[in-house]
Amino acid sequence: MTGKEIREKYLKFFASKGHKILPSASLIPHNDPSILWTAAGMVPFKPYFTGAAKPEVTRATTCQKCLRTPDIEEVGHTARHHTFFEMLGNFSFGDYFKKEAIQWAWEFVTEHLGMEAEKLWVTIYEDDDEAFEIWHLDVGIPASRIVRLGKDTNFWEIGVGPCGPCSEIHYDLGPERGCGSPDCIVGCDCDRYLEIWNLVFIQYFRDEEGNYTPLQSKGIDTGMGLERVASVLQKVKTNFDTDLLRDIMDFTAELTGKRYGTSEDVDLALKVIADHVRAVTFAIADGALPANEGRGYVLRRLLRRAVRFGRVLGVAEPFLYKVAGAVIDKMGDTYQELVKNRELVTKVIRTEEERFGETLAQGTDMLSRLILAAKESGLQCIDGEQAFRLYDTYGFPLELTAEIAGENGLTVDQDGFTRAMEQQRSRARNARQETEYISEKAARLKSVLEQTGETVFVGYETLTSRSTIKAIFVDEQQVGQAEAGQEAEVVLDITPCYAESGGQLSDHAKLSSENTEITVDMVTRPIEGLHLHRGRVLSGMIRVGDQVVVQVDTRRRMNIARNHSATHLLHKALREVLGEHVNQAGSMVAPDRLRFDFTHFAAITPDELGQVEQIVNEAILNNLPVQTVVSTLDEARNMGAMALFDEKYGNKVRVVKMGDFSMELCGGTHISSTAEVGMFKLLSESSVGSGLRRVEAVTGQGAMDYLRAREDQLSLIAQAVKAPTHELVHRVEGLVRDLRSLEREAEVLRARLASYEVQSLLHSTEDINGVKVLAARSDASDMDSLRAMLDLLRDKMGSGVLVLGAESGGKVNLVAGVSKDLVGRGLHAGKIIKEIAPLVGGGGGGRPDMAQAGGKNPAGLTGALDKVKTLVFKQTAI
Repeated sequence: MTGKEIREKYLKFFASKGHKILPSASLIPHNDPSILWTAAGMVPFKPYFTGAAKPEVTRATTCQKCLRTPDIEEVGHTARHHTFFEMLGNFSFGDYFKKEAIQWAWEFVTEHLGMEAEKLWVTIYEDDDEAFEIWHLDVGIPASRIVRLGKDTNFWEIGVGPCGPCSEIHYDLGPERGCGSPDCIVGCDCDRYLEIWNLVFIQYFRDEEGNYTPLQSKGIDTGMGLERVASVLQKVKTNFDTDLLRDIMDFTAELTGKRYGTSEDVDLALKVIADHVRAVTFAIADGALPANEGRGYVLRRLLRRAVRFGRVLGVAEPFLYKVAGAVIDKMGDTYQELVKNRELVTKVIRTEEERFGETLAQGTDMLSRLILAAKESGLQCIDGEQAFRLYDTYGFPLELTAEIAGENGLTVDQDGFTRAMEQQRSRARNARQETEYISEKAARLKSVLEQTGETVFVGYETLTSRSTIKAIFVDEQQVGQAEAGQEAEVVLDITPCYAESGGQLSDHAKLSSENTEITVDMVTRPIEGLHLHRGRVLSGMIRVGDQVVVQVDTRRRMNIARNHSATHLLHKALREVLGEHVNQAGSMVAPDRLRFDFTHFAAITPDELGQVEQIVNEAILNNLPVQTVVSTLDEARNMGAMALFDEKYGNKVRVVKMGDFSMELCGGTHISSTAEVGMFKLLSESSVGSGLRRVEAVTGQGAMDYLRAREDQLSLIAQAVKAPTHELVHRVEGLVRDLRSLEREAEVLRARLASYEVQSLLHSTEDINGVKVLAARSDASDMDSLRAMLDLLRDKMGSGVLVLGAESGGKVNLVAGVSKDLVGRGLHAGKIIKEIAPLVGGGGGGRPDMAQAGGKNPAGLTGALDKVKTLVFKQTAI
């Protein structure tokens, strides 16, 4: 049974049990900053388990794309470790519970997958007698094959919130896969008993004190690893030998001229490349891009690790983008986003490979400096922590560092490298333990929502409302009242205030009654159905139950709406000018400006920016009607509406349509026609990461203010150059020509002066132990000029030692040069600089023939130059 067949069989089975088949969520978690990646099938359903959102169905089944990276180093070395994998799951949100979950799991693995019942073992939580009885009495598994395990393995909980016991199904791969111990049983660390399915019974709520309260609405969360099940059914020893990964490995082997199974090194490289490229391909298709931090750093690390293993296969040029194509060909029929974003994925990966080639060159240079420093210090070994930094920053494998060091007669502190590696792993483990998979605040707010009921948002239709205060928070504590001067968060039954979402900043507003006024400067929606209005009580006192009038700041709302509507026009214009690969990767919509991030591979030319700006302004001038329609997600897609890569949509979605020009899914606020945008002006374009660009713009009054400021600048420039504005270009071009002419004259004069200075300085040359030495002050204004003077003197002087010092702006610059013949006699410019730099309050160094330094103590310059003669004497006397 192929991986695709297993996937389809699983989903159809649970559909037959009343589950709705839902598509895999993005690898980028939606509105969840607590985690970098979707790492389990339940992650997209966290709000349903906490009560932060209401599920549209009570039974769901998915095949979820997952990405985990804490054990990157284990990938390829073990049979089961992956970064990217697929998790099959079935979920109940207050519907069925243990009995159905257990019986259906057994039915599926035995009747539909055909696994032998006698090879299946079950684990349960040690106190879960209910699960034991279902497995033993209802399913019929012998008690001897039901193993009770402790809380560390068979009880699921993460901090405050819903939790419960687990039950796992294990497959016995046979004694030949075991450790040989007579005590070997489920739970042993060997490979004999393979866990294939974990059933989590969410039945308790854990509070801050560690108390467990039974939930009224219980849940089911299960996870079955597709790769693991495939390895059992296809009777192969590792997940890599299943068709899910083997086809990709075979493609890479053919591409590189290698064969799987010929050597351990080749096999390891093929496994790592297949795993990492799968992960990167799916992540980029979901909108992630390589960067130097966050999830972008994870991608960069995976790509660079794959490149390094490509070197093992003898490949030095970019090739991973071709492997990504094989991944798309293999899995694109199941995951259409791969096919849709093929061009984006391959371009990003190829660009990153090319850049990494440059980075490897930088790493080689750094290693050369480490080797030189070790030799100069008389060391025989390169520090392990430095070797690890080479590995972590530049992607240098330890083996390559050791090989190059060995060629230079040095070793590498491998124990120190291992310690640094373990410290990083420890930090990663600690970070995982501290991650809130289910937000404690969200769990607390669930009870508030149950007390107050949902906040009804009326802000699309009106900017005012008469509302009742349902809850008040001061310093995150729920209270009954708040007084003048206090900061508070208020929950209302009805609100016209837009909560910050989708890059759009929230409304500002005033809440008022006869004797009370509150200014609201932030509105959030921490859980679905609950708006929090944060502000300060200006006068009077507010109490739960009070009636207030809510008035949104109309000017701010309209300015934000102009900018938000302009982002839709901008998105469409960018796709028209640059290509269909352009996708929104983030935005910020404020009252005074807008920022728009999108996928693209090169800086946008001035001509392209002009075209984009022209298209947007034409759409504004055409006075296109802006209409909003509420429909189902499928209907919206059939209409051709664009959706954001990382946005999560319910069954009912809001479509914003601007004439026939633009149509997107969007929950933000907008104007009623494009003409209300007024004017659109691009301010800047820049890079914010590999394959990611950013533009900023203004509209309406902001655009008018910008143009007025530019006109004021032009007027000031016209006054300065004494020309009318319509003649400014001609006048400035003339001034630039004059300036260049004067600069050329100045350069000739500087060269002449430098020649005079060279002749003057050469008279100060002294002979020390048969070596010509010149240590003198120069009038050079900066380090570049000082180095140029050194080169002139070296050409005139020939063999000798040169040290020049110059003072500028209260600082000191020093340069030193030693001719090649004298380097052979033991003279070293870097050592000379290192000795004299402290006298001017600085530091520096360099090569034997050339070195420089800077300092902050001009008073020490004379002493520093005098010391040069002593140092040359000592070095030549040895």
